[in-house]
Amino acid sequence: MKNKVIFSIISFIFWFSQFLYVPVLSPYLETLGGDYLLIGLILSSYGFLQLLCRLPLGILADYLKIRKPFILLGILSSTISCLIFLLTEDLVFALIARCFAGLAAATWVVFTVMYASYYHEHESNQAMNLISFIVVFAQLLGMGLSGYLVSQWGWHAPYFLGSLLCILAFVLLLFISEPKHSRSRSQIELKALLFTLKKQTLLQLSFLSILAHAIIFITTFGFTSAYALSIGIPKSQLGLTTFSFMIPHAIAPLIIGKIASSIRKQWMVLIGSFMFATMCIFTMPITTHPAVFYIIQAMMGLSLGFIFPLLLGMCYQSASDHMKSTVVGAYQAIYAMGIFGGPFIAGIFNSWFGLSAGFYFAALLGGIATLLAARWKSKAMKHNIYHDSFLVGIISQII
Repeated sequence: MKNKVIFSIISFIFWFSQFLYVPVLSPYLETLGGDYLLIGLILSSYGFLQLLCRLPLGILADYLKIRKPFILLGILSSTISCLIFLLTEDLVFALIARCFAGLAAATWVVFTVMYASYYHEHESNQAMNLISFIVVFAQLLGMGLSGYLVSQWGWHAPYFLGSLLCILAFVLLLFISEPKHSRSRSQIELKALLFTLKKQTLLQLSFLSILAHAIIFITTFGFTSAYALSIGIPKSQLGLTTFSFMIPHAIAPLIIGKIASSIRKQWMVLIGSFMFATMCIFTMPITTHPAVFYIIQAMMGLSLGFIFPLLLGMCYQSASDHMKSTVVGAYQAIYAMGIFGGPFIAGIFNSWFGLSAGFYFAALLGGIATLLAARWKSKAMKHNIYHDSFLVGIISQII
């Protein structure tokens, strides 16, 4: 019980400190003199490090059969990220700091495996539900507080608090032990990975996930805060911008299992969610009234909140039992391309055509995803490629 409680606190701190400054990062980089191209590069570096490191870290942890050193690596990387932001006011150092944040996020797959090892096999669903709640709550609270902290104590306040909390997490890590016979993920071997990557279904779902992650890291985790400030929303109300998106985003996975209980419904909800999110993003740059802006944020949060667990659940279903860990591991590594590529390309468009261009680019990605999902739906309906494990995939969704 002690290990579970302490590790839950560590996990909360880990994501709270990571997302404490996300809503204000883009505006902060503007104050340092960064143009949209450079801001996009800095934002995208978070995904680039995940793309490079997520799968190798998972394989290495499986091979060594140890988890705690990788947890330590994640906490130290997050600490270094916050400290660099706190102690410097330079765009090059900001890029380095965001790279460390990406490295920290890449270790999360090891966090989840170690947390599950504190539970019996039949309690794995409960473990994933709890860790999912911890993650969403930490992200929601962190992003909600960021604007208030900046308005009261300046741009460096989130980094100062994040640094202190990361140090606390490091101390707490000393008081937990790793189970000697912890359950490990299925070995992700090269042959199995190559075989998995050739599966058409995984490639389709992964490509849709790339587009979805590009959308959210261009908008909510990217340039939305900068746009909110540009239409007159004060820094103290950036938390409301976050809450309007994150609350529906957190509620959506709780109800998706009820409204998408069959293959046909899963694809229909996926298509509708991409279409609705696209409409919301397209109207964002022409919105100037704060109340309308918050409503659009809420609708977009709900739409994307359906998309992410749906894609992961469908991906999980498409794999045979002995390949599930490999499939999900590959899927998580692939969608990091969207976390990297989305903000980077949006930053280029923003630097050329203004802040609205990035949102129109995100809307274009949403439109492409809608059309592709509609096209692939008919093929999926002809071939029953799924297993009865959709809910397992949903509860495995860690944002």
